[in-house]
Amino acid sequence: MKLKFILACTIGASALAAAAIPARAQDSVTLVTNAYRTGGFSGSGIPLGNGMRDYIALVNAKGGVNGVKINFEECETGYDTKKSVECYEQAKAKGNILYLPWSTGATLAAIPRLHIDKTPLLSMGYGLSAAADGNTFPWVFSPPLTYWDGASVALNYIAGKEGGMDKLKGKKIGLIYLDAPYGKEPIPFLTNMSKKFGFELQLYPVPAAEMQNQGALWLNIRRDKPDYLYSQGFGAMSPTAVKEAIKNNFPMDHFLGVWWSGGDNDAQAGGAEAKGYKSVTWHQVGSNFPLIQEIIKEVVDKGQSLTEKGKVGEAQYNRTVYQGVLITEAMRNAQKITGKKVINGEDMRRGLETLEITDARWKELGLEGFAAPMKVTCADHGGHNKAFVIEWDGTKWVKASDFIAPSIDEVLPLIDAAAKDYAKTDGWPKRSEACDAK
Repeated sequence: MKLKFILACTIGASALAAAAIPARAQDSVTLVTNAYRTGGFSGSGIPLGNGMRDYIALVNAKGGVNGVKINFEECETGYDTKKSVECYEQAKAKGNILYLPWSTGATLAAIPRLHIDKTPLLSMGYGLSAAADGNTFPWVFSPPLTYWDGASVALNYIAGKEGGMDKLKGKKIGLIYLDAPYGKEPIPFLTNMSKKFGFELQLYPVPAAEMQNQGALWLNIRRDKPDYLYSQGFGAMSPTAVKEAIKNNFPMDHFLGVWWSGGDNDAQAGGAEAKGYKSVTWHQVGSNFPLIQEIIKEVVDKGQSLTEKGKVGEAQYNRTVYQGVLITEAMRNAQKITGKKVINGEDMRRGLETLEITDARWKELGLEGFAAPMKVTCADHGGHNKAFVIEWDGTKWVKASDFIAPSIDEVLPLIDAAAKDYAKTDGWPKRSEACDAK
């Protein structure tokens, strides 16, 4: 059944795009996103792609952004960086106003080209953590927070359970991670924190080819007996890790994943036995929001979605609804700043750099209580915004903490140093783009 559904998605994607997204009009912009509806990462890629597609379909059905429709397309990459570069070039040729790489590898490959091509890049909650430095990377945006922020929130949550950061001394904290640029992102931050607070950091890399074959690695985890595990997994790696944790009797309430390890399919792999598994996130799950209900009524119920109705509102689906909001709000900013209805990539960069969504604006959008206020500035392209923890109750995700702020005083020095190293190593040009912020 799952294979049949994936094949149906793949074969029908182009045809459905024509049905779900209105035909090109004079007042329109092009938005091409990388996708991976096939391969070992499709379990994550499908719901992520569906949420974004449905949100854009709703925006277009309501007349677009101030009357400007979005010509939305996907470029299938299979989570392959080489294919992502090809997709980048194809999208550029079509006049793409914003690059959505959807992998850290693809993000790293594109960063040196952006200022030349005048194309901004949105790596929402992923990519190169150092790129949150807007003075060094004026064309890269990673709100609402970086992987270093995410690891900080996770560590703050663990410390809260233990009675304070000083109580982490002597503890063992394991990082199980995809052995790729994405998976390695938290290591510098966690290494620094382990030295400062005296906990032992244990690293457990999972090669992409072994995502579904983690038996030997979990024997090592069982031997080492970490007090907590933090997962930087994705695709088939995450549900496999959940099942292995259960099989090896690891306490699920001490197993915490980054947001990309917190999809419904990840936890569902363990079913009721996965109860207690946790994930950091920055937005709510569920369909009980006016905007999500509108998507169901105007897109899903009208047969214009690739999503099964029962899966609308799941964690990864809602994540790209959030991304869609970032994009359309940035478009509105760009239109206001430039006085143009139909914007280009340079305009979109300015719109992203002045992006702010308050509680009042979330409510206006039909997403009251969905996420914390967020803001991007010329200097800060990551936002370092608040997140929280959700917990699997055996059948669904539930909110398990209040909002937790990342330890900015620990994260910012790392970002500053890493950005300077990147600029020095790669002969990076100094920022010449003007700042529109007041």
